[in-house]
Amino acid sequence: MEHREYPFYLAGEPCLPNRDLEVFNKYTGKVAARVAVPDAGDIEHAFMRAHEGRGAMAGLYTYQRRDMLLGLAEGVTGRSAEFAQALVMETGKPITVARVEVERCVQTLCDSAEQVSQVQGCVQPLDVSSKSEGFEGIIKRFAVGVCSLITPSNFPLNLLAHKVGPAIAAGCPFVLKPDPRTPITSLMFAALLCEQGLPAGSWSVLSAVREGLNLFSEDEHIALLSFTGSGVVGWKLKKCVNRAKVLLELGGNAACIVDERTNIDYAAGRIVLGAYLQSGQSCISVQRVLVHRSLYDDLVARLIDRIGSLPMGDPMDEATVIGPMIDKSETDRVSAWVHGAVQAGAKVLIGGRQDGVFYEPTLMTDVPGDVPLGCEEVFGPVAMVQPFDDFDAALDVVNTSRFGLQAGVFTRDLSRAHRAFEKLEVGGVVINDVPSSRIDAMPYGGIKDSGIGREGPAYVIQEMTEPRLMLINHNAP
Repeated sequence: MEHREYPFYLAGEPCLPNRDLEVFNKYTGKVAARVAVPDAGDIEHAFMRAHEGRGAMAGLYTYQRRDMLLGLAEGVTGRSAEFAQALVMETGKPITVARVEVERCVQTLCDSAEQVSQVQGCVQPLDVSSKSEGFEGIIKRFAVGVCSLITPSNFPLNLLAHKVGPAIAAGCPFVLKPDPRTPITSLMFAALLCEQGLPAGSWSVLSAVREGLNLFSEDEHIALLSFTGSGVVGWKLKKCVNRAKVLLELGGNAACIVDERTNIDYAAGRIVLGAYLQSGQSCISVQRVLVHRSLYDDLVARLIDRIGSLPMGDPMDEATVIGPMIDKSETDRVSAWVHGAVQAGAKVLIGGRQDGVFYEPTLMTDVPGDVPLGCEEVFGPVAMVQPFDDFDAALDVVNTSRFGLQAGVFTRDLSRAHRAFEKLEVGGVVINDVPSSRIDAMPYGGIKDSGIGREGPAYVIQEMTEPRLMLINHNAP
């Protein structure tokens, strides 16, 4: 894949006016591809064409939308090895993790295809009083219009599917912007879109740089903005949107509670996977571990033992678990946060060292709640552990965060599971597993600073469609 060139796709057509964006192999640091960058005029044209194509897109028959989505799923499956290798190159994630993302992308597209025929309305009797005798309502859902879709660097392929799949299912034209550090799989996917026969001009995939990000929220034609990424950027974009619906999937500092009756060997294995898979670069990566004091020493020992055996190195090596982070600036930030926490009194139990774009899987304790490591999203391979004595007090500790994406609770007590479900201020409570758990069909999203709305094809389609009422007066002569 060295030095390959990729066009962007404007109104469904490939365009290669320049080769201005260099995409680096995250492991070698070498330029692996050069990508065309659209200018402001291209972006404006994309939204205008999508707006013009909204009628044709909404007018697609159910079977057409379903077949397009299944065609995309088949196309990704047929090129699965190429997609996985591209993911390794542009993200640095291990090849084993990349293959799983490709599989999840296919499943998300299939889930979207299944939902096409589930976009249903209803007939509502309205003769509920003598004044409304003879009235009836028929309610049907219609596509909202042009969707602006912005995806992040950590899951560039599957999160694309979570936005494009529902848009096609709902009959919405769209303009998609991938993260400029990881545009390759999005552009490969765009090539597959060209084969599906979507209405002319109804879609674009634009490898824009960050300087043009505001154009994806301010265009007058946008009916819905769906953004996945950092909270700082997401909330700024929301302020720029003019009347459009907004879906934000933002950050978190996910907590995991381990009570005194938990099988700690099982919990240790899941926590290590949830904290360090993909070098912790997930908004639901395990960051805070609260364990009952009676199990604290034993669990910490097991965590340290497992963390110490995680292979770190070339992400194309089948044995590698810890690959490079997305870029050195992120690794530098994580290193600075760990150093700052240590200066404030925290202790490093294992790890804590940087090697270029690599950061060792790290476990810490006694991290103060007012340092970045204790209250912000680390988005790196660092987790913190602390003991607790009272389960309900542990729930309160989880809720001190300004984030509210997902939380995990290991317990055999059904009443505790329900209490956690009722009390935790998060979008999802995962019982007997880590908060990093996500099944792509489920409603996924957060509250507080973690965002607005829910992903999962069935739930996004509801956002991308609106109910329209036909009120019938059967009394008319």
